[in-house]
Amino acid sequence: MAITIVVGNFKGGVGKTKVSVMASWELAFARGKKVLLVDMDPQGNASTLIARSTGVREINTSIFEGFQNGSLRECIVEVTDNLHMIPAQVSFKNLPKFLYSSGKSEIEQVSYLKTLLDPIRDDYDYIFIDVPPTISDFSDNAMMAADYVLIILQAQELSLEGAETYIKYLQFMADNYDADIQVAGVLPVLLRPGGRVDMSTIERAKEMFGEDNVMENVVKHLERLKAWDVTGITNNDMHDRKAHQVFLDVIEELEQKLGKFEEAGKYE
Repeated sequence: MAITIVVGNFKGGVGKTKVSVMASWELAFARGKKVLLVDMDPQGNASTLIARSTGVREINTSIFEGFQNGSLRECIVEVTDNLHMIPAQVSFKNLPKFLYSSGKSEIEQVSYLKTLLDPIRDDYDYIFIDVPPTISDFSDNAMMAADYVLIILQAQELSLEGAETYIKYLQFMADNYDADIQVAGVLPVLLRPGGRVDMSTIERAKEMFGEDNVMENVVKHLERLKAWDVTGITNNDMHDRKAHQVFLDVIEELEQKLGKFEEAGKYE
């Protein structure tokens, strides 16, 4: 059964979507894992980047259709044998209205993504969920559906506050809806590697979340990562390979952390 991970922070622009896409990409292409990327953001940036990177010219389905029809299986785009995605489109902004008018109970509304993912979890090794940076039905559903959260921490004060708020909201979801989700780690995204503000923010994060929870590997500010937004993900030269290696190191550490959590869970 798939390990399901939501990538989050309540501060926008910190790199959540890029991490969601690249973790899915490296696990599928470099590690040979079967991965499903679920785009829960109506902006659909994760869907666009995957499509641009793999030559998918037209997407004729969206996750909102799956919510409306009660099944996500027909919404899956098989990008490659190992990498699948459930894309989002702007119409998905109407999710709150749909859930409110569905006649479902409150717990059924916040758990609807989980309900829809359960029948397809056995088809994958990993499921990654990309969400908007808001306290909303999108985030609620992602938290209820996920086993773990990977919190993205850009090295700036507002991102640190967004991460702290995210942790507090996880506790709220656990207390009020019995959300069973664990923090897999806090992944720093650096603006200026070696910069004083970056290092200071990471040290404060270690004090706030615990040193063991802040990942040793970091996502450095690389121009190639920004270029991929335009060109799609490539692997043509040393700059591409350097960027890929950043995420290969991240997923290696992430898999080690998840392995320890999963092993410990067997004996609880």
